Order: sequence, then C-alpha cells, then structure tokens
Amino acid sequence: MLSSYKRSASALALQLKELGVADEQVLDVLERTPRHVFVDDVLKHKSYENTALPIGQGQTISQPYIVAKMTEVLLQIGVKGKVLEIGTGSGYQSAILAQLFDEVCSVERIKSLQWQAKRRLHSLDLYNVTMKHGDGWQGWSSKAPFAGIIVTAAAKTVPEALLSQLEDNGALIVPLGEQEQQLTLFVRKGSQFIEHRLAPVRFVPLVAGDII
Repeated sequence: MLSSYKRSASALALQLKELGVADEQVLDVLERTPRHVFVDDVLKHKSYENTALPIGQGQTISQPYIVAKMTEVLLQIGVKGKVLEIGTGSGYQSAILAQLFDEVCSVERIKSLQWQAKRRLHSLDLYNVTMKHGDGWQGWSSKAPFAGIIVTAAAKTVPEALLSQLEDNGALIVPLGEQEQQLTLFVRKGSQFIEHRLAPVRFVPLVAGDII
C-alpha cells in the first residue's frame, strides 16, 4: 500500500511540474509529503489527485497545485525565516512550509481541526510549527514580524492586520474576493505595499471573529 502511495505522489509531482511548478525544492517536498495522512479515510483513494477535498466543518484541503504555487511564490521572492499561515485546516500546507522554512506559525479558528493537524504534523516528525486557536483576520501580532504570510481562505478585502505584521520586503499571499477570487501577492516596501494579481482561484471564505 505504501509503495502505491509513493507512486501516486511521484505522479502528482510530475503533473504539477507539467502545470508550471518549476521549483525543484517545492516539487521534492510535495512528492515526499504523504498527502493521504491529511485526508479522511473515505477519501484516501483521492489523496493524490490534483483537487481540493473536504475535511469536515465546511473546510477543505487545498488543491496540491495551489499549495505548490503559493509556496513557490514565497521562495521566488526570497522569503526566509519565519512564516505565518492563516487557516491551518488539515495541516497539509503547514507540513509543506515546515520543510522549507525555519519556523511556521499557523492560526486556525476551528479547535478540532487544529488538534488533528497538530497530531498529523507530529506523526511526520515536524515540530517547527507553532499553532494558535484564533481569528485569522487578526494574524498573530505577538509573533510578528513575518517574512511571509500565506492565507488559505478567501478574504473580501485584504486584512490590514496581516499587512502590518509583514517585515520589510516581506510577502503576503491571499485570495481576495467572494464569487470571483484572485490570488493576490502584496510585497512590503517600507510603508508601501506592492500588489500583484497572480491567478483566479476558489477558496472557502476567511471567517472573521467566529472561533469554534
């Protein structure tokens, strides 16, 4: 069974490369990370398909291509050190980040998902992820500043708290919009934020203030 997953993971990495993911570090980490660990048993047969999957509580594990592209953008910009993830979810994006950056801080509003994600990460010997149960719109001010911030849910407008928690030359990647969403990059240059639209996407909404 394990060898079957490894073959599926290799096929997924090849597919992502064909779709335009060029960073070999990212592709290697995606191939080595067992996505089936982050998926419910009834959906494990879909673990290595390039698609988002439900994880309960109205949330999803992101499409591998989007996980890879968001991570690749941070590396291309030269982000190093400490990164913040908004929306821990299953913990899959956290696991990818943890293998490429020194320290990962992750905020999740649903406590049950946070605990499941923590157990999964520890089962993979990934211990450089610090988690917080809280409102993602507020970020994690006591851990700021961050070299990079990834938001794994769509915001109606860019969360000002997250912009303020970027270090100079730091990068925020966030899906913006409701019915139509755009994956958007903000790079901090002093008090200015340079905006780049990356691609149309589809994410669950970033809920404000609703901690459960």
